[in-house]
Amino acid sequence: MRPFAASQATLGSLDGEAVESLLGVANDISLVVDDQGVVCDWSSSLDELPDDEMAAWVGQPLVDLVTPESRRKALGLLETRDAANAEPEPTSPTPRWRQVNAVLASGRELPLLLAAVPLGQGRTLLCGRDLRAIAALQQRLVDAQQAMERDYWKFRHAETRYRHLFQVAAEAVLVVDATTQRILEANPAAARLVGDGGPQGLVGETFPLGVDTRSHEALNNVLAGVRATGRAEQVRAELLDARGEVVVAVSTYRQDNVSHFLVRLSQAAPDTLAQPAPSTSSMLLKLVQSVPDCLVVTDLEGRVISANTAFIELAQLTTEEQVRGETLDRWLGRTGVDLSVLISNLRQRGAVRLFATTLRGEYGAMTDVEISATMVPHGDRPFLGFTIRDVGRRLSSESRNKKELPRSVGQLTELVGRVPLKDIVGETTDLIEQLCIEAALELTRDNRASAAEMLGLSRQSLYVKLRRYGVGDLPTDADKAS
Repeated sequence: MRPFAASQATLGSLDGEAVESLLGVANDISLVVDDQGVVCDWSSSLDELPDDEMAAWVGQPLVDLVTPESRRKALGLLETRDAANAEPEPTSPTPRWRQVNAVLASGRELPLLLAAVPLGQGRTLLCGRDLRAIAALQQRLVDAQQAMERDYWKFRHAETRYRHLFQVAAEAVLVVDATTQRILEANPAAARLVGDGGPQGLVGETFPLGVDTRSHEALNNVLAGVRATGRAEQVRAELLDARGEVVVAVSTYRQDNVSHFLVRLSQAAPDTLAQPAPSTSSMLLKLVQSVPDCLVVTDLEGRVISANTAFIELAQLTTEEQVRGETLDRWLGRTGVDLSVLISNLRQRGAVRLFATTLRGEYGAMTDVEISATMVPHGDRPFLGFTIRDVGRRLSSESRNKKELPRSVGQLTELVGRVPLKDIVGETTDLIEQLCIEAALELTRDNRASAAEMLGLSRQSLYVKLRRYGVGDLPTDADKAS
């Protein structure tokens, strides 16, 4: 350290306040200790240190205010002070800085860089600098080094696993430079498939290799396509010496801003291998989708779960999503009647056959159909299956009713003038009413409640008409009495 040339003339007139200001600017903490190493006074320019914690140092030996590992350094400071006091002034040694960890009254540690300056009369000034910022940086550096060490070993372990898998893989794998098409790495399986020696014998060779001329050109085209688009592709290639055909799959990746090809070669399966036989369930599913009759599956409330293509076409729709979740009653002829009759019979008997009705398309087309249905148990939620067949053509060539009117149109017109119109209309009305009741009973399988609902009659009115026309097996009064 170079001293002032004329310190007495320059600094001799400094008073105590000036010295205190000078120490506040030069030091973070200043301590004055006596010849026994006990703190006599202190000053600090650190605003974040409470005065009461620093005031607790007064009267305490310096070695008691530092951590155990810093006590030897604190004693070294005092010994340096004693040595400096023993030397003549011209040869006073340069103050030596020592790093110690002081302990505040709250238990926090305060890293300090201290140097001892003798003041005379057995007193020593300890100039201190706060090292907390440097200590924080050092801790961050240590944490970063430890993180780098952990990442390094993680990458080393990953590379070890990759190397092991690369070597023991049964599939031939090559790593190829995308620019020069030079082979950078090859596993033993690749050496056995396309090389003559070990894996190192392939390193440095130009890919493709080990294939015939036609396959060589096809592989070059694939490599060019993958290089241009970045999408993985594969092609078949024929090995030299008629050793068989392989499937070559090429993909690309980047490492250190350089593109590489990952090439995998596997034995190609012969094209003549028989395809596995389809399962029974898959065949049945294809049959259901392609059968010309409409097939619909619903829940117990009649909401459509699934329908085949024939039903979608007959309902004048385009996709199955349009019918899924809808009520089947939406397309049946007699809204609110036919579906309830069908479901009622399915609940009672489990199956319905040849139920005649009509089916409405989305655009108003009406089709005469026959419905056969069944209930299928399925856990707690059975479902209903409906087979709907278009019988419009068949009905057009057949008689729609087995019973003919007793009089033709000509016969009815001949009665005009001889029989009152009221009698002609009454006879015809009675016959039509009887035929409608018989048809309703036939459609509902003799379910009188459903037949009454279908005809728009009350149950009592239907019973009256049944007795009137002698239709059905109604109990007589004698039977009721017995």
